[in-house]
Amino acid sequence: MLEQVNMAEPTRILFVCLGNIVRSPLAEHLFREHAEKAGVGDKYMVQSAGTAAYHVGDSPDVRMRQVASSRGLNYDGRGRQIREHDLDEFDLIIPMDTHNQDELLALSKGQANRARIRLMREFDPEANGEHSVPDPYYGGIDGFEQVYDILDRSTRRLLDSLEAGEVDLP
Repeated sequence: MLEQVNMAEPTRILFVCLGNIVRSPLAEHLFREHAEKAGVGDKYMVQSAGTAAYHVGDSPDVRMRQVASSRGLNYDGRGRQIREHDLDEFDLIIPMDTHNQDELLALSKGQANRARIRLMREFDPEANGEHSVPDPYYGGIDGFEQVYDILDRSTRRLLDSLEAGEVDLP
């Protein structure tokens, strides 16, 4: 008897920040790491992008990678700008802050696309009403540490919410 294989398409998630070199690539790699550790990595396809073209082709910020490495997460990649068709191709689009959320909503065509957009801190159990993941780019290393903690909590909770069926996907 042949074993039945689950051929379901993976849930496609796009994390978005301004330049795609600090917050969104970290969220992408943290989510991927959590999913792999939970044994569900094959259920998700994750990427990241920026709303601006400032850092297209650039590696993630060295300060963020240093903080991540000190906590056991090593990653790389190249910055890219979001494309209009991303709004149709991804099941869930997660901006890091309200400014990027507004940019994505302006790019959206129709309610179906808008329904795919959810702020990252919606999944942060310690958000306390804060909507945005702060951008540490112009600050000190403590800001990068804070962002790592926020994104680690938020991506863990996002994965848990998806696995529990608590996130409505269009």
